[in-house]
Amino acid sequence: MNVQYVLSEYLDRAMAQAEYDKLEDGTFSGRIPSCTGVLAFSATLRQCEDELRSTLEDWLLVGFKLKHTLPIIDGIDLNKEPAYEPLESV
Repeated sequence: MNVQYVLSEYLDRAMAQAEYDKLEDGTFSGRIPSCTGVLAFSATLRQCEDELRSTLEDWLLVGFKLKHTLPIIDGIDLNKEPAYEPLESV
């Protein structure tokens, strides 16, 4: 059985688009250009990546709550109405 988790896939593909810069003070900044406002700053690159993913997760939750139009990333469109599958009788 092939299980697909669309939110996890969306997060992974968005993170694959992340851009990082090393700042003059030796810290790092990260952003995802297609996700306006998703950026992070941290002392190490790894911490910056973790912080950026956390920011992206929060940004998505706020977007869902406020019904924002979210960017389509690699063909994954989270703006569609969900399709519900019928529950099977046990």
